[in-house]
Amino acid sequence: MTSPSGFRDRTNWSGGYYELAIEVGSSDDARIQACLSALWSAADIRGCFGRRDREPEEQDPVPCTVGSLTEFGDLLGQVRLPTGGLVVCGCGAIRGGDDSSDWLDFYVPVGALERAGLAHWDGRPFFRSDVMDEWLAAIGAEVFQSASFGLGVIGFEVSGCTDASALAGKLPQTRDVGYLLPRGDVLRYGAANT
Repeated sequence: MTSPSGFRDRTNWSGGYYELAIEVGSSDDARIQACLSALWSAADIRGCFGRRDREPEEQDPVPCTVGSLTEFGDLLGQVRLPTGGLVVCGCGAIRGGDDSSDWLDFYVPVGALERAGLAHWDGRPFFRSDVMDEWLAAIGAEVFQSASFGLGVIGFEVSGCTDASALAGKLPQTRDVGYLLPRGDVLRYGAANT
């Protein structure tokens, strides 16, 4: 059986992504860099690589920088899940330009989660994991202590599902995804409740 931490196995990268998407704010490399550095540390990601077609030991690490994000599209590593399994993970940036916010998107592929034996689904029509939600919320809270952000969204392929301006500082009553919403210096977590 192939390991869920192997880069070359395409099935590890399949099935979509469970994400912590962070709305960093206006286009500013320094803000994205601060969030990226804080995220890599908070999640305790092993390595920082630019290629999926080589195992970590077969490639040189790349700097964990905005420049590397620009060059490679995604930065890749391995992360230990709260259940103990080591899996592949990645991080990408969605640059908004002048009109909208920049986002930093930390993700763990569903293929790797399934191979690591993470329980999910619970009869719902989409991937949901309370274990992953709580873990990603804790990572987001730690990032916020070092690098404040406008919004964090947690769940299956959540990147772009909303933004801080649409929420206007209020957590939705009914939540299909988890929210990390700042109010001043305090970060509130609204877990998914559907």
